Amino acid sequence: MEKLKVGIIGGGGIAQTVHIPNYARNKDLVDIVALCDSREGSAKQVANQWNIPHIFNDFNDMLKTMDLDAVSVCTPNKYHAEIAIAALEAGCHVLCEKPPAVTVEQAEEMANTARKMNRFLTFGFHYRHAPEVDLLKSYVENDEFGTVYAAKSQAVRRRGIPGWGVFTNKELQGGGALIDIGVHMLDTTLYLMGYPEPETVLGVTYQKLGQRDGVGLMGKWDWENFSVEDMARGMIIFKDGSSILLEAAFAANVEKDEVMQVSIMGDEGGADVFPVKIFQEKHHALIDSTPAYLPEKDYYEVQFDRFIHCCLNNIEPISKPEEAVTLQKIIKALYESANTGKSVKFI
Repeated sequence: MEKLKVGIIGGGGIAQTVHIPNYARNKDLVDIVALCDSREGSAKQVANQWNIPHIFNDFNDMLKTMDLDAVSVCTPNKYHAEIAIAALEAGCHVLCEKPPAVTVEQAEEMANTARKMNRFLTFGFHYRHAPEVDLLKSYVENDEFGTVYAAKSQAVRRRGIPGWGVFTNKELQGGGALIDIGVHMLDTTLYLMGYPEPETVLGVTYQKLGQRDGVGLMGKWDWENFSVEDMARGMIIFKDGSSILLEAAFAANVEKDEVMQVSIMGDEGGADVFPVKIFQEKHHALIDSTPAYLPEKDYYEVQFDRFIHCCLNNIEPISKPEEAVTLQKIIKALYESANTGKSVKFI
């Protein structure tokens, strides 16, 4: 089998700690042939470390020069759409880091381009690939929870504002806790619910702790230039009557350093996802159950193994561009509702 020829665009933290190592781990199936980063010194350092033969400072040059099968987009959110669209038009499959984009229009153009070019566009929602999610998706699809009509989505840190990168820069990221970590749990929740169509969204955001010089459990952040929300909360009501309560925070005065959790509730049962705990009523008793065994797998490893398999075998990834558009619409509506103080209704 011919190897998948991969290019990396953006050589920062997520590329160095996740994308490149996971492609390199699959060296029998993948060759990382090119790296593009606007910072020439950084690009050379990363390329030397991982024996990547070709270095570029302009992604257009890389796409025109190299014969690539797939591209990882690991840049700040602002640049996701432009780069992903160019890569798709160059005939590449694309694994783009989350969130899909910063606007709905960008997400729609990305999805349209992927379909037009007949190439895969998928996103870095690695929690979707957790064994816990696989298990509970099977429960949902086999109707063991009945109709799933309510869910909770939490991505909350006590003092977890990233002290690196551009996560606190609204212009480059499009937002803060909601679009960075909240998007993970929201996507996981929507995936388990079958990605229902939203009808009404009510959201509120806060900027209470990020602009203070405080304790940082994820490094010292640039509090003087903190321009994003440190907390977002919201409610999403769908056209089928189901709903999600959402909470996302980089920093909040809570007990645990971090909670990443999804809870789903159906009329025949419900579950917490991380870790799996199932709640049902059976034989006139309330039953809590947990798996006696569930494979322990690195979510990122599963994500990349699946992406590589999909590209080599022409199988569409489980994270689809149309779902990304729906997700982007919900994020936009939550921010719009927070800014206006009014609920947002979808047409």
